[in-house]
Amino acid sequence: MVIGDRLRELRETKKMSQGDIEKRTGLLRCYISRVENGHTVPAIETLEKLARALEIPMYQLFYDGDKPPELPNLPKRKTADDIAWGSSGKNAVFLHKLRKCLSRAGETDRKLIMVMAQKMAVRSRREAA
Repeated sequence: MVIGDRLRELRETKKMSQGDIEKRTGLLRCYISRVENGHTVPAIETLEKLARALEIPMYQLFYDGDKPPELPNLPKRKTADDIAWGSSGKNAVFLHKLRKCLSRAGETDRKLIMVMAQKMAVRSRREAA
């Protein structure tokens, strides 16, 4: 669907001229003509102005009908919580226990544990490569 054709169709259905749209939006008549003839693609803000001028919800610029179409049954996307390690299952239990133990340890011990963990991670990376 070409947005310009749809805008012209809606404008003519409402028995409005390009001049009427110009007065309601502040957009130049020549610009409205360029959009309707497919020479210019309007920005979202401009489409909002045009929808307000035509007194229609913006979704009607893109398709016919009184209600938006039903959304297709798309696969569920993973959220950050689904992807994050320790957000669920055994990893979450382990992380909870680790946090509990670290909260009881002193600052010096926590720093030592961090240095050891970093060295172990570097060694694991080297072995994997």
